[in-house]
Amino acid sequence: MATTWTDEDPAAYVDAVTPAVRRRDALTLRDLMERVTGAPPRMFGTSIVGFGEYRYEYASGRSGHAPAAGFAPRKAATTVYLADGVGAHEELLAGLGPHTTGVGCLYLKDLEQVDLAVLEEIVRRSWTTVTDGTFGQRAARS
Repeated sequence: MATTWTDEDPAAYVDAVTPAVRRRDALTLRDLMERVTGAPPRMFGTSIVGFGEYRYEYASGRSGHAPAAGFAPRKAATTVYLADGVGAHEELLAGLGPHTTGVGCLYLKDLEQVDLAVLEEIVRRSWTTVTDGTFGQRAARS
C-alpha cells in the first residue's frame, strides 16, 4: 500500500474541507471516532483522517498497515472506512438511515439524516474487531 501516515495536521485538513456540509460532517466524525477509539486523529495519505492502526497480511505474504478507523470527506459523500467490511454490520446498517456501501466503505451524504448512535456502534464494533490482535485481513476477505 503506497498510502501511509503523514505529519499533516488533521484539524487544519478538516477545517479546509468543502463543501460546508462535508466540513460539518467531518467535524462530527472526528469527534465521534476520537471518542470511540480513544486515539487521536492522524492523516493517512492526503485525505483520510485515521485513528489507530492495524496490520494485515494477504495469503501471498504481502502485508501492510491502515487506520483501524477512519473517514475521508469526498465531494459526493463522506467515506467511513470499515476495515472489517460492511457485511459485518448489515443488521445495524438497516437502521442507519440513507447510505450506500462498498466492500469496506460506508458512504454518507449528510450525517443529519442518519442515526448517529447507530453509526457510533458500527464504528465501535469495527474498531474492536480490527484492534483485538487477531483480525489481520482486509475488508475484501471478511
